Amino acid sequence: MVQVDISQLSGECNTWREKLRNYREEFSNDEARLRQVAGQPLSKEQLQDVEHLHNQFHIQLINIHDLKQAIKAHDRKMNFEKVAFNGKVNEDSFTRHENLFEEYQALEQTLSDLRNEFNDFLKRSQ
Repeated sequence: MVQVDISQLSGECNTWREKLRNYREEFSNDEARLRQVAGQPLSKEQLQDVEHLHNQFHIQLINIHDLKQAIKAHDRKMNFEKVAFNGKVNEDSFTRHENLFEEYQALEQTLSDLRNEFNDFLKRSQ
């Protein structure tokens, strides 16, 4: 067992989930903006960009959902362990927490790249 403040780990989980909710809202809005742009006359290259961005938004919204659910399940498990093991976290849960943080950081980088790609597309399409 690892002696870690479960409330701190749980707080991190809540922070990650809140940020993922914000990303979900942002990219859902961006997807709607993309549909508006797609309604305008576009070149073949721009249409390919629309299709690519639409696919990426769809994939990343799924990734956001899946990671958010994994974090939620992890948080529940840690809170169960808190009760079951007198406030201590199982070593596997601590490792899982670190792995989820790495997944979260990687997804944040992917979302940042997609945001930049979308903004560049909008600038080129105006």
